[in-house]
Amino acid sequence: MILIVDDDPAVLHSLELLLKQAGFGSIGALDPKSALAHLDRPDLELVLQDMNFSRRTTGEEGLALLSAIKERRPGLPVILITAWGSIDLAVRGMKAGAADFVTKPWENEQIVRSVRTALNLVASGARDARSCPTREELDERYDFEGVLGRDPAFLRVLDLAGRVAGTDASVLITGDSGTGKEIVAGAIHRNSPRRDLPFVKVNLGAIAPTLFESEMFGHVRGAFTDAKRDHGGRFAAAEGGTIFLDEIGELDPRNQVKMLRVLQDRTFEPVGSSVTRRLDARVISATNRDLKGAAADGSFREDLLYRINLIALHLPQLAERRQDVAILARHFLSRAAAVYGGPDAPVAISPDAMHWLESQAWPGNVRELEQFLSRAVLVADAPTLDAAACERVMAMGASGAGRDALPPVGSMTMDEVEKAMIEKALRHHEGNVSRAAESLGLSRAALYRRLAKHRIAT
Repeated sequence: MILIVDDDPAVLHSLELLLKQAGFGSIGALDPKSALAHLDRPDLELVLQDMNFSRRTTGEEGLALLSAIKERRPGLPVILITAWGSIDLAVRGMKAGAADFVTKPWENEQIVRSVRTALNLVASGARDARSCPTREELDERYDFEGVLGRDPAFLRVLDLAGRVAGTDASVLITGDSGTGKEIVAGAIHRNSPRRDLPFVKVNLGAIAPTLFESEMFGHVRGAFTDAKRDHGGRFAAAEGGTIFLDEIGELDPRNQVKMLRVLQDRTFEPVGSSVTRRLDARVISATNRDLKGAAADGSFREDLLYRINLIALHLPQLAERRQDVAILARHFLSRAAAVYGGPDAPVAISPDAMHWLESQAWPGNVRELEQFLSRAVLVADAPTLDAAACERVMAMGASGAGRDALPPVGSMTMDEVEKAMIEKALRHHEGNVSRAAESLGLSRAALYRRLAKHRIAT
């Protein structure tokens, strides 16, 4: 049963009909006092509440009602209805515990979607505290293939990710660079009803502010000088699926407003077009910034933060999930060796090396560990990686171009891989070109051509 609170009888009747058509039962209340009288109903599942009553436009009466509801029924989801010009009221309401907000004038589909999402979140237990499940329990319920980890700090994140995946709730994934935000976003999509539809990844930090509308909303031919053909844009590409807005904290203020309107109204218009398109995509955002701090200092819109932050997932640093270092290290070493390891590439990690790996700070988190193991495969010359070799690999990174000198497996170009393997072979054979060429399966002439190409001295 859904309680609708609005002082306009016509609005009450309209919402009751809409919810009935969507399969929900509802009751109406014209004022806060009448609304509070219904709170003891055992079948009450949600409140849909307007923020203004009886010509009072400050919203204080609505906030007081929300506070009273949360005090008596803390777990009861409340969706607020407010005018677009009063979004600050909605933000205050979200801070006070509201589940979502809808602005007037609303689309019927928008109201129904918000109601279903809030009810699904309650049904999934996404807001409930619970003990940490085992990895085996999670793998029985969800598809987390390729998401490595057994540390309780990480499993709690995966548990929440799995439970919210079946809803359309917006998710904000926070955490330091390299903690795996994109991987978790992909896992949410893979466990959602949208799994067979597109998963579109957008690095907002890489889009120039002046190109934001064209990249995200698309454009029509002739919309501007270089628009020689129609371009669908990222939101259109995500139709029916999920759009992952990485580095959302890098949006400039003007484009934050545009993003808020799209996420609020679920509509957008390609540049140069008068045709309005509907946004039908699950939105997952990510950032390594402190958006609450950014909202406090005015560099990030607070209303946008609450629009993308219905569910928050914070990924722990690798230093906070020490139990996972061994699992990740073995995986990365095996994968690197399979991609470009030679006959002397390490395929195992000694106990002293594993202890060394587990003792490191890894400020670059999982990504840095992956880079380190990629580098180890390229420079080590024994089948087992030991602590001494780890020290040499780390020193190489520190004294060269930095710890990120080599990209992780899968992001190195073929030229980078070829150059690294040639340099390794030459070191192993103490500069003997003939033996290095033989170990690489090349003729001397072919190796000399590659030495010239990569400017490698012998």
